[in-house]
Amino acid sequence: MTIDLHDCRLCPRACGVDRYERAGFCGAGEKARIALVSLHPWEEPCLTGDKGAGTVFFSYCNLRCCFCQNHEISHGGKGEEVTDERLAEIFLEQQERGAATLDLVTPTHYVPQIIHALAMAKERGFVLPVVYNSGAYEREETIEALKGYVDIYLPDLKYLSGESAGAYSAASDYPEAAKAAIRAMFRQVGPLRFHEEGSLERGVIVRHMVLPGHRHESMAILDWLWQEFGDEVQISLMSQYTPMYRAGEFKHLNRRLTTFEYESVVEHARELGITRCYIQERRAASEEYVPDFDGRGVRRQP
Repeated sequence: MTIDLHDCRLCPRACGVDRYERAGFCGAGEKARIALVSLHPWEEPCLTGDKGAGTVFFSYCNLRCCFCQNHEISHGGKGEEVTDERLAEIFLEQQERGAATLDLVTPTHYVPQIIHALAMAKERGFVLPVVYNSGAYEREETIEALKGYVDIYLPDLKYLSGESAGAYSAASDYPEAAKAAIRAMFRQVGPLRFHEEGSLERGVIVRHMVLPGHRHESMAILDWLWQEFGDEVQISLMSQYTPMYRAGEFKHLNRRLTTFEYESVVEHARELGITRCYIQERRAASEEYVPDFDGRGVRRQP
């Protein structure tokens, strides 16, 4: 795939805009914009190690999730533009801080910049496993372009219903695009491969956040994952839904998840025979787990 920001078609939106002249649907322009660089202890255990995952939170997003907890950066664009050279330095600085992985959060619309920065960083000794942490609204061709640069894919499979995807994320084609993307991710990196101490070396972790009133859709997602991949991918079932941003516009989303809703989905995973599945404590559903996007780590320190 030839990546051309003069005619941007990185994601299924396929805007075709010249990002050197104006922003696409996602809001991104020519340079990568970053809101926070941090060591994050609350990612999946196989990604965090002793000091945390080396998260790089990118600004803007190609989805419009009405309940997005990171809406100030994903929709509002809070952050600071950086050159590819500075991006490479940030990757190296995360390695120097002792991060277990480099965790690229919402990276889709900056794939060309990321590939360039990773190439430069590797020339200077960068060796961390690279995690591509996305909403799964991807083109297969973009995933193919990342071959050799990404070790672990961390897609969030949000919906299997086009009705849900259209209403809540303005992307009615999301289910088919996400399923095709996750298949492409698995073809590229293969089954899970762990180090002896339990850290993940290579593979796919599929996240799914159970939404209030949608437990049957969550069960259908588990059915699809089990049929497609069996236990060759890791599943992460999240209970952390908190009604934020514009969730109040949808009556059935304007509440927390009940214990019954979440536990019924977990039980369905057990009944299917899924053994590689992280489950989350109910206390994770809190705004306190939303990072403070204050620009830490973005600028070069004097």
